[in-house]
Amino acid sequence: MSAEQQTPDKQDHQPGVESEMLPKPEFIKTAYKAAGKLAGKVALITGGDSGIGRSVAVHYAAEGADVAIVYLEEDGDAEETKGLIEKYGKQCLLIKGDVKNCEFCREAVEQTVSKFGKLNILVNNAGMQVPQKEFKDITEQQLEDTFKTNIFAYFHFATAAADHLKAGDSIINTTSVTAYRSSPNLIDYSSTKGAITTFTRSLATNLVKKNIRVNAVAPGPVWTPLIVSTFDEEKIKEFGSETAMKRAGQPSEIGPAYVFLASDDASFITGQVIHINGGEVVNG
Repeated sequence: MSAEQQTPDKQDHQPGVESEMLPKPEFIKTAYKAAGKLAGKVALITGGDSGIGRSVAVHYAAEGADVAIVYLEEDGDAEETKGLIEKYGKQCLLIKGDVKNCEFCREAVEQTVSKFGKLNILVNNAGMQVPQKEFKDITEQQLEDTFKTNIFAYFHFATAAADHLKAGDSIINTTSVTAYRSSPNLIDYSSTKGAITTFTRSLATNLVKKNIRVNAVAPGPVWTPLIVSTFDEEKIKEFGSETAMKRAGQPSEIGPAYVFLASDDASFITGQVIHINGGEVVNG
C-alpha cells in the first residue's frame, strides 16, 4: 500500500493480528459472485485465520466448501473467520497449534477427516519471515524455525493428506514472488519459497498417477498481518510501491486463484504456479 492509502501501525509479534490492522485487509470483494464451484468439498487451510488464508477460507465457503483452519494462537482472528464461514451456511473447524511440530500436522489432518468424513483440498499456506539486513545475522534458530514452518510443514501436511485425497482432489501451496527474484533481506524466507515451488512441481508429477493435482500461488506484496508484524515502520509505509501497479495487493485479489486451482475449471492444470504480483515479470 502507498502512504496515501494507509496510516499503518506496526505489530511486534508474529504472525500478527488482523483485527488490529489499520487499514484492515479486504478478504473478499463485495461484488464477488460465487457459482458453487466447491460444493460438497472439504478443505484444510493452514494459516487460515487471517491474511491470504482467511481470504481463501471465505472464498471456499462462498463456493460451498466446509473448511478446517489451522492457526497458531490468534484466537480472535480465528473465531472471526469461523463466523464469516458460517454466514455462508458452511461448517468451520478451528485447529490451534504449531505447524513446526510434525505430529501436530498429522493430527490436524486426522481431526479434519474425523469431523467432516473426508478431505478434498489441502492448502499449505502458513508461513513466517524474519528480515535481516546482514546475512550473518540469520541465526541457526531462525533458520530452523523458518524452514520448519515454511517448507517442512508443507511436507508433513501433504504426506498426511495424501492418505485421504482421491482422484480429482488437490493440494495448493503458497509460494512467493521472492522465489523468482532477489530478496536480500529475506534470504532464508525466499529460500523456503524456492523450495515450495520445486516441491509443488515434483509432488505434482508424483501424484498425477492418482489424478491428484498439485499447484501453487506466488503472491507479490499483499497487505496481511505478517507484513505489519515483521517489517519496520518505513517499510510498511512504502509496502507494495515497487510493483508496476505501485501498490500492494489485497487478500481479496489472491483468494479467487485458490478457488480456480481447487475447482474442476483447473482439471488439466498440475505442477503450475499462478503469479499474482501487481505486474512484476518473473521467469518460471
